[in-house]
Amino acid sequence: MIRLPAPAKLNLFLYITGRREDGYHNLQTLFQFVDFGDELSFTPASGLTLSPSLPGVAPEDNLIIRAARLLQTHTGCNKGAHIRLTKRLPMGGGLGGGSSDAATTLVGLNRLWQLGLSDHELATLGLQLGADVPVFVHGRAAFAEGVGDIFTDAAPPEPWYLVLNPGVNVSTPAIFTDPDLPRNSPAMSLEQRLNSPWQNDCEALVKKRHPEVAKLLSWLLEYAPSRMTGTGACVFGTFNSRDAAERTLNHAPDGTVGFVARGCNRSPLLTALSAQ
Repeated sequence: MIRLPAPAKLNLFLYITGRREDGYHNLQTLFQFVDFGDELSFTPASGLTLSPSLPGVAPEDNLIIRAARLLQTHTGCNKGAHIRLTKRLPMGGGLGGGSSDAATTLVGLNRLWQLGLSDHELATLGLQLGADVPVFVHGRAAFAEGVGDIFTDAAPPEPWYLVLNPGVNVSTPAIFTDPDLPRNSPAMSLEQRLNSPWQNDCEALVKKRHPEVAKLLSWLLEYAPSRMTGTGACVFGTFNSRDAAERTLNHAPDGTVGFVARGCNRSPLLTALSAQ
């Protein structure tokens, strides 16, 4: 059996620099991992099974099963596996949970089935599943461009984060097809981005569509520099210590769900792989 983490990511900034002819958007974003997320275990089996199933997600739509089948098809592999998922990351939260699960599945089954695919091959496969999958395979903090698949390794500070979930599910397709979404941020170099104030071009629209996000972000801004990650709904604040982040979590509005985690420029997935 192989047991591997599927860590969350944060978009430390997110700019939309244009819309492509194929309907996708050109982005500039800074990905960083945190030491908190889902966990998957892979056990050899005759078929391909996943437990537990995710509420409201048909098996054929689950990114874990889709990733496994894509790997089988690409390599002609007829081996199977039982995959067990420990789910900690919210769906529709902007933390990349589904994409991270898919990436860990590609990496884990590549090792379990002894397929020998390179990280580049796995990342290329992962792009068929979603724009965020390649960075999870890549496993290093990165400045991402294009649709999020062109990487330049980066080394931002690794502070403590308080991540809060407003309890709403934000549809990424709905945000990216909304006519009010800004799509004209100027493209800049990584150095220019790092030396400019950071923002998320999706944040104003998500706050307008989901008042819960606006309310929680406004509360968190009283304690620390804070932004929304991805297309939401989760928001995060940056702290110098675990204690400061946990004290703030203890004062969070009633019913708010959140966690404290350390920023990681090297993914916990890579760390776990190197230890096995």
